[in-house]
Amino acid sequence: MQLGMIGLGRMGFNMARRLIVGGHMVIGYDRSAEQIDALRAERGGGASSVEDLVRQLAPPRILWLMIPAGPPTSQQIAALAGLLEPGDIVIDGGNSNYHDSQNNAKLLAERGIHFLDIGVSGGIWGFTEGFCLMAGGDPAVFATVEPILKTLAPESGYRLVGPNGAGHFSKMVHNGIEYGMMQAYAEGFEILRAKEEFDYDLHGLAELWQHGSVVRSWLLDLAADAFAKDAELESIRDYVQDSGEGRWTVEESIDLAVPAPVITLALQLRFLSRQPASFGAKVVAALRNEFGGHAVLKADTGTPATEIKTTG
Repeated sequence: MQLGMIGLGRMGFNMARRLIVGGHMVIGYDRSAEQIDALRAERGGGASSVEDLVRQLAPPRILWLMIPAGPPTSQQIAALAGLLEPGDIVIDGGNSNYHDSQNNAKLLAERGIHFLDIGVSGGIWGFTEGFCLMAGGDPAVFATVEPILKTLAPESGYRLVGPNGAGHFSKMVHNGIEYGMMQAYAEGFEILRAKEEFDYDLHGLAELWQHGSVVRSWLLDLAADAFAKDAELESIRDYVQDSGEGRWTVEESIDLAVPAPVITLALQLRFLSRQPASFGAKVVAALRNEFGGHAVLKADTGTPATEIKTTG
């Protein structure tokens, strides 16, 4: 099949490569001319603009967006609404909020243009291992692009999960689960590292657990790889960003009155990792000192202060 790929970043480029290897014709556009040239080197096509991309595609056109969620995606889809024709298909494979996807589907439907929101998981390993695809939209539209999805995914790795919005909602929860899993691994390995008398080889343990253990997973594979490269992770700062899906998952759990303490705490700990110093911790230390005379650490030296006895 022929399709246009808008966004040739780490995910979009590897998806385009996998499709080309699978026999599809991919024409790509990216703000970086270097990425377009790189796709041409992979036997793909290139476009100088989105307008040029649309002109190069034969109707009914299929355009797949792999660009940042939020305004960039919504603005691009609004622009495509004025360029495409009835029967064309737009796919958003980014990590968009499912509300945005529902709105984008409605906007395009008013022009007779079809829309699929497809959550994509697989990261930079997707080119070799395949991408897991969670699609939301009309079954007939899904069937039209199914040859593309079959090429991108490993066996049994793609599915229509519901109407428009359902694909990105499931990817949102998927990433929320990922937050909790990564936090559990992080805490476990930190406890092991703190037990200095056993001098654990964390890389060795991670690899051991991959053979028959109930905690084995692809994330544990990646942990083993990280420890193999840098046993103490000295080259990595303890700062963890979040891209939005964890927040949205927690917000949905509140709206639906579904308890999600693990995912919520994992998100909160990411926030904590970004603080150079915790004012909240200072408040707790001050209160302990005030009501119980517990020692505090001086801000300038970090040495314990003299205990202050209180009567409260």
